[in-house]
Amino acid sequence: MNSRDNTQSLEWSSWIDFNSNSIGKIPESEGVYKLHTNMKILFIGNSKNLKQSLIQDLTNPCFNNNARFSYALTEIADKVILNLLDEYRNKHDGKLPSCME
Repeated sequence: MNSRDNTQSLEWSSWIDFNSNSIGKIPESEGVYKLHTNMKILFIGNSKNLKQSLIQDLTNPCFNNNARFSYALTEIADKVILNLLDEYRNKHDGKLPSCME
């Protein structure tokens, strides 16, 4: 399997409202996640514990009250995140999501 297959085979959740109630239902598993608002990706992240990372992100002022998130469970999140960021940069003239610059 090549690195591109890592991102194509991910099973993403539906978009979920970014708040403490929704995050409380997220598994404490390794994976990757994306945050967006107004159909614009703000952040792409990875974690050994998705729930914990999303709870910490609630305090980030870059993510407003209208933000939503989607996640995918994977045991190779550290490799997958690199591919996701490369894909994003390729589609956006080499730029990272706004909350990652």
